[in-house]
Amino acid sequence: MAKESNNSRLLIFGEVLFDHFPDGSVVLGGAPFNVAWHLQAFGLSPLFVSRVGDDPLGQQIKTHMSEWGMSTQGLQLDSSHPTGTVNVQIDHGEPSYNIVEECAYDFIDRSALPPLADRGFLYHGTLAIRNSVSEKALKAIKDEHNLSIFVDINLRPPWWNMACVNVALTDSHWAKLNEDELRAIVPRESNHKNIQQLAAELLANFALEGVIITQGEQGAFALTAAGEQFSITPEPNNSVIDTVGAGDAFSSILLLGLIREWPLPLIIKRAQQFASQVVGIRGATINDIEFYQPLIDSWEL
Repeated sequence: MAKESNNSRLLIFGEVLFDHFPDGSVVLGGAPFNVAWHLQAFGLSPLFVSRVGDDPLGQQIKTHMSEWGMSTQGLQLDSSHPTGTVNVQIDHGEPSYNIVEECAYDFIDRSALPPLADRGFLYHGTLAIRNSVSEKALKAIKDEHNLSIFVDINLRPPWWNMACVNVALTDSHWAKLNEDELRAIVPRESNHKNIQQLAAELLANFALEGVIITQGEQGAFALTAAGEQFSITPEPNNSVIDTVGAGDAFSSILLLGLIREWPLPLIIKRAQQFASQVVGIRGATINDIEFYQPLIDSWEL
């Protein structure tokens, strides 16, 4: 895909919220926001489309975005619904999420969308389309613009259903999901198959260009419609604080690599490298650009 620096050509759609951790810490997050945050640090200046409450948390998000250099053109203000929040619990190193419903990002207004380029790249997840209002806004973007679409299948019970997942996959060119999510969405009669077979089935059924499956400590692998298959196994990591946002870190580099037209094996390698670093911090967003600088230098961005 051609390299683009115009932020309207890289669109990130979905939730932004605050993660509340058991130790009392509160960290800015939301899968699409995390992806946009990382891509801003890596020099892509995406246009992030979401909605926040007209409340102190919403103002904090706008301030953080501005200080990070992100455009707030796509950030809508909602006077009826609060800014999103999530209570995170950590059990044996794995996070679980209590996601508050009826948040501002559930009501992204299609009539308030900023001007968008006719061509470009769109990233979105599945949480923000749990509500029909935001779902219609996303559909309008897809219908009215010729975009290459990357969907991140992030299933958060009870906030998903197969109908929405099927639409998202049907519309998309690339998909990323973890092993549990893949097994959750394949037909029951296919569950005896191994994970590579299931990924190939998903790729074929939805005519995707590529699918990436993350497997935690086992790494990740990718399949393409051209018949390519690549995998990566991470180095042992003894400095894990939590895995919140690791998948989003991985997704951000997948997008970066696709836009920069890196070879797929290199994309997977660098995505795993960055995700392995993010698990060493609390939460999903990092406020220090120096965290990114060694990778920026070594990748010659």
